[in-house]
Amino acid sequence: MDFKDVQDAWNKETNEKIKLPTNLEKIQTANTPLDKIKKNLKNELIYQTLSVLFIGFVPFTHDFPSQTIVPFYLLFSIFLPVCAYYLIKLLRFYKRLSKITLKTKDSLYETYFDIRLNMELYKTFGFALTPFLTLYLIGMMYYQLSQKVNFQIATVSDSLLISLFAMIIISILAVGLLLEWWVHYFYGKYAKEIRKLLDELKEE
Repeated sequence: MDFKDVQDAWNKETNEKIKLPTNLEKIQTANTPLDKIKKNLKNELIYQTLSVLFIGFVPFTHDFPSQTIVPFYLLFSIFLPVCAYYLIKLLRFYKRLSKITLKTKDSLYETYFDIRLNMELYKTFGFALTPFLTLYLIGMMYYQLSQKVNFQIATVSDSLLISLFAMIIISILAVGLLLEWWVHYFYGKYAKEIRKLLDELKEE
């Protein structure tokens, strides 16, 4: 083997080893959408925690009638642990994202599926709050009706009951559509960027 053959073999080996840094650089481009997800999640954790605390003081800030305060706090006592459960889950997810170092395709896959899983958890959180919204609306409607002279629950008209059921159904559908849009806008589109990167790595 002459010097030219040795040089060609060395160049070939060197070129093959360049693929690893290229892949690593591509994997680390996922940090940009990941940072956006972390930023959005951090903001939501802060705002949602403050919102839950604010709701606890609503009867006093909005001058609720004294007879509605006890039912409100009975409902709030169920609402609070449900919120705490999901917010703690999302906080743990945020801490996991903050510790991630993307260096391999496996770590990127693991991160992607963790994001997808917690997107579904977020939707479940939203749907878990829907009954509380519905009960609150029913309670407010009942209170408004009870202020009328000679009001009795038995005298409620069929049209009013139909309106009430329609309101419940519309509220649930509206929450579902809002959740889908919200999760896609703040998390889904960034998860798609990571998925696209994974597909590109798979083809190499």
